[in-house]
Amino acid sequence: MEIVRIAFLLFFLFSYHSAGHKLPQSSNEIAALISDHHGDGDNSLSSSSGGTPCEFKVSGKSRGKASNIAQKAAKEAKEASDAQIEAGEAAARQVKKQLADKALAAAKAAEAALAGKQQIVEQLESEVREGELVVQEESTLLQTTQTTYAAAGQAAKQAAEQLNTITLAVKNAQDNVINSEHVASGAQQELGEKQQLVEAAKKRVELLLRQLEVARVDFKNTKNAAEKAACAAQEARQRATRERRRAELRHLLWLKRGRTH
Repeated sequence: MEIVRIAFLLFFLFSYHSAGHKLPQSSNEIAALISDHHGDGDNSLSSSSGGTPCEFKVSGKSRGKASNIAQKAAKEAKEASDAQIEAGEAAARQVKKQLADKALAAAKAAEAALAGKQQIVEQLESEVREGELVVQEESTLLQTTQTTYAAAGQAAKQAAEQLNTITLAVKNAQDNVINSEHVASGAQQELGEKQQLVEAAKKRVELLLRQLEVARVDFKNTKNAAEKAACAAQEARQRATRERRRAELRHLLWLKRGRTH
C-alpha cells in the first residue's frame, strides 16, 4: 500500500509540473496540494458499491517518507530549473561577447578606414599647397611677361614714330634735290644717308615686331599655364574639402556607433 501511495504522489507531482505549475518547495505545500487534489476528487472516490465513502488514510511513517521523496523531487526540479536559467544566462553572455567582438572588429575597421582617409586628405592638402606655389610662380612669370610685352610695345611705337620722321625727312630731302640743283651732289649724298637710315629703321621695326610677336605668344602660353594651374589647384582644394568632410562624417558615425554599443 505504501508503494502505491508513493507512486501516486510522484505521479501527481510530475503531472503538476508538466501542466506548467511551479513545484512546491516544502512538505506543507505538498500536503496542501494533495489535500486540494483529494478535495477535488472526492466525488470520484466516494463510493463504488452502495454509496459508502472509501477512506484513504496515510500513516505518519508513510507520510514522512512521502514528504522526503517529495522534497527530494522538488529540490531536483528546482536544481534543473536553476541549471536551465544558468545555461540561458551563459548563452546570453556568449552572444553578448560575440556581439562585443564584432563591434570591436567594426571599430578597428572604422579606425583603419579613418586613418586611410586622413592620409588621403593630407596628401590632397599637400597637392593643394604645391598647386598654389605653382600658381604663384606662374603669376610672377606672367607679370614679368606683361612688363616685357609693354616695353616691347612702347619700343615699337617709338620706332614707328622715328620711321615717320625719317620718311618725312626723306621726302623733304627729295624735294630739296628737285628744287635745288646747286646742292644736287650734297643732297644726293644726304638722300643716300637718309635712305640708309630708313632701311635701318625698317629693319629695326621688323626686329621689334618679331620680338613683339614672340612676346605675345609667350604671354599667351604663360597665361594659359597660369589658368590651368589655378584650375588644378581649385580642383585639388575642392577634392581635399570633400574628402575632409567625408572623413569627419565617418568619424562622427563611428563615435555615434561607439556610444550606442
